[in-house]
Amino acid sequence: MNACTDYQITRRRMLKTFGATMLGMPISQLLARAVPGKANAEHVILFWNSGGMSHLDTWDPKPGRKVQGEFAPIKTSVSGMEISEIFPQLAKQMHHAALIRSIAGTNGDHGRAQYELQTGFSQSPNILHPGLGSIIVHEREPLGDLPAFVSISGQASRAGYLGQQCEAYFVGRPGEKDPYLAFPEGISHARGMQRLQILERMNARASGNIGSSEMKATEIAIKDAVALMESPALKAFELDEESPQTIERYGNTEFGRGALLARRLVEKGVRFVQVNRGGFDNHGNIFQAMRAHGAAMDPGIASLLSDLKANGLLSKTLVVVLSEFGRTPRINDGAGRDHWARCFSCMMAGGGIKGGTIIGSSDEDGMEPAERPVSVPDLHASICLALGIQLDKEIITPQGRPMRLVRKEANPIHELFV
Repeated sequence: MNACTDYQITRRRMLKTFGATMLGMPISQLLARAVPGKANAEHVILFWNSGGMSHLDTWDPKPGRKVQGEFAPIKTSVSGMEISEIFPQLAKQMHHAALIRSIAGTNGDHGRAQYELQTGFSQSPNILHPGLGSIIVHEREPLGDLPAFVSISGQASRAGYLGQQCEAYFVGRPGEKDPYLAFPEGISHARGMQRLQILERMNARASGNIGSSEMKATEIAIKDAVALMESPALKAFELDEESPQTIERYGNTEFGRGALLARRLVEKGVRFVQVNRGGFDNHGNIFQAMRAHGAAMDPGIASLLSDLKANGLLSKTLVVVLSEFGRTPRINDGAGRDHWARCFSCMMAGGGIKGGTIIGSSDEDGMEPAERPVSVPDLHASICLALGIQLDKEIITPQGRPMRLVRKEANPIHELFV
């Protein structure tokens, strides 16, 4: 993500630090705070497509118009709903999905648009708003031993005033073992535990001497870190248990493995999984690029929806496919499309979403919303509504400032839900 390249202390970095230097950071602060809620959705899988994915070449084709481009629309499992030919497998799953074709964005700049789409707020120099994943893990109780918020193949939006405990755990390459969830090479388990016991005693003495709440929290953090390292649930991060046929069905690509990992993490109770894919800033040769995107995304998302339905988790898992804006209806001289925020689309499925639904429409060339404009804050309010999060709730920041989790003017899209 363009807006999230600054340094973060993740669980991985923390484990690396204490494993190598016997210094600990409080893992207890990295675990999601719990606020009980009741909702259809218990989990979210967000496919974040960085760069601005073309709405005209995916969810909102315009056959017969000059803006159409190279792709033909194809029929789906829903009568009257057509999507781009780059998604043939996903077309068979659209009875589980809803398309929003009338998102009215406000920012054509990557950084500002990504910030708004992921937080629901406009960027401000005075405050860092939390992203959707951080809001959800803050407001919903954790389930199981794994981190409540996992970001795959890229960094997620920051937690802002919600604090370090709501940051995402980062997975670089899906399916590969995390080297920081084990003691360093050459350090046996017994020796590592001895080092941690020494560190625990050192921190306990320091806490007694200076009365630091941070140092006292470290005593619990070491126990939490070891529990995380030794949890059987960590096997969810490893794809070795999956059959070659399953991996091939999702697509043996980084994206396909990411989608498969997302399913496995949700099965183990992870609240929010973000799967990141870049490369959508196609100012030139967009049709070649979108064919490649479709080849990776189509089997991954289609297999995910099919498997979630088969294992009974689709009704509890909200799947969202989203980008920061769309692309210009006009095809430029380089056979590409430029930034276009005034009207774009997204897909949602599961989690109480009414399948086979189309919300709003764009005009004949996909330039402006024609019916039922949807604002970016409306999207956030809808996702929070699906998770049972109180839309008017205020949080007091560490600076003593009251902040809403959802903008006051946001209106959830009620017709999305069953």
